[in-house]
Parts: sequence; C-alpha cells; structure tokens
Amino acid sequence: MRGQKLSAKATSLNTHEFLTTLQPSLVEGKLEEALDFVRKRWTAPQIVELLRNRSPDVRKVAALALALVGDRSAVEPLAVALHDRDAMVWQMAEYAMWTLWFRLGKQRAIHLVKCGNSHMHHNNYDCAIEKFSQAIDEDPDFAEAYHQRAISYYLIEQFTQSITDCKAALARMPQHFGAMAAMGHCRAHLGQWPKVRRCYRLALAIHPGLDGLDLSLRQIDQLLRRSRKPEEIRNSNDE
Repeated sequence: MRGQKLSAKATSLNTHEFLTTLQPSLVEGKLEEALDFVRKRWTAPQIVELLRNRSPDVRKVAALALALVGDRSAVEPLAVALHDRDAMVWQMAEYAMWTLWFRLGKQRAIHLVKCGNSHMHHNNYDCAIEKFSQAIDEDPDFAEAYHQRAISYYLIEQFTQSITDCKAALARMPQHFGAMAAMGHCRAHLGQWPKVRRCYRLALAIHPGLDGLDLSLRQIDQLLRRSRKPEEIRNSNDE
C-alpha cells in the first residue's frame, strides 16, 4: 500500500514537472528547448498517457509535446483527443495530428512534399503534382503525399483524381479528417449530394470541431429534402 502511494505521488510530481517546465517553453515559442526537454525526460508513450489526465492544461501541453516527438502510434490517441470537452485541447490535438502527418514518411519523400507545397503556394500546380507523385513513388505509404496531391488536383478542378487521392490517403491514415472533408468538397463540385453528406458526417465523426461542416450539412439536408422523396433521403443515410 505504501509503495502504491509513493508511486502515485511520483506520477503526480512528474506531471507537475511536465506542465510547469514544458509549458513556458511552448508558450514562448522555444521549440528547440521544449524538444530537448521532452527527449531527455519523457517518452512518447508517457506523453500519450497524459492525454487522459484530469487537467485540461496537462492534456493541452501533452498534445503539443506530441507534435514535437510523437510518432504513428500517437495518431489514434490524438484522434480521441479531438473529442475532448476542452476546446483548447482538441485544437492542440488537431495541430499535432497535422504536424505528425507531414513527417510520417521517408526523409526523401518528406522533402519532396515540402517542395510540392512550395510550388502549390506559388500556384505552380503541375510542378506540385509532379513533386507529390515523386514522393508517393519514394514512399507509397506516405498518406500526406496523397492528400497534398489531392489538394492540387482540387485546385485545378480535377475532382475525380482528387477523390482517388483522398481515398488513398484515408486507406493509409483512416483518421485523416482533412482528406475526408476534402473528398466531400470534391463531390460537392460534382453535385453528388448524398455522398457529400456522407463524407462530411464521417469527417465530423473523426473531428467534431471541424469548422463549417455542420452548416454545410444542414444546407445539404435542406437541398435533399426539397429535391428528393422521403424514402430516398432515408436510403441516402445508409450509404
């Protein structure tokens, strides 16, 4: 019993150290300092455990720390944190997931995606697609390479190709709410409203805080009710 009390106290002290030491570095933007602290004193599995801590401040800082040192094993716990009752926690979890997705590839593929992003930022979409395709050739399991190429295809209105890449990203990263929402946007341009509705609902099931999708769903529901018979609407819910 005494050993259990000491263990609980040690856990409490470590949590306090984690929060009071790491939080200032993150708030002040001292990422190298924060990264050095995390690597020396904590493992990624320990930080994942802190996502379930009772304190929202601890959960928030844990999510931020996973943006620095998390690996693929952190994606699913961060996806759970997207449902956190504290808005700041799920916002930090969202940030951490985006950060992780961009580095969960081979180094050469990550570099090619960064090059593709630079081309896309300057509206050089053909060059961007070429770089993303090279990244996929380098690392066929790199989900974000497919997602970024999907965005490029979307921006040049090649919606069918974009949907194909969104599906590829989701096959490799089922928690990718960005790819699911993007597939819905593509289907909206194609007028596939029941499928748009399904994509948006699935995206919100992964990430309930996604901005704007609730309103879009209400508008789609109104559109379907005006244009379709009740039994058709019920059937579309089961697609």
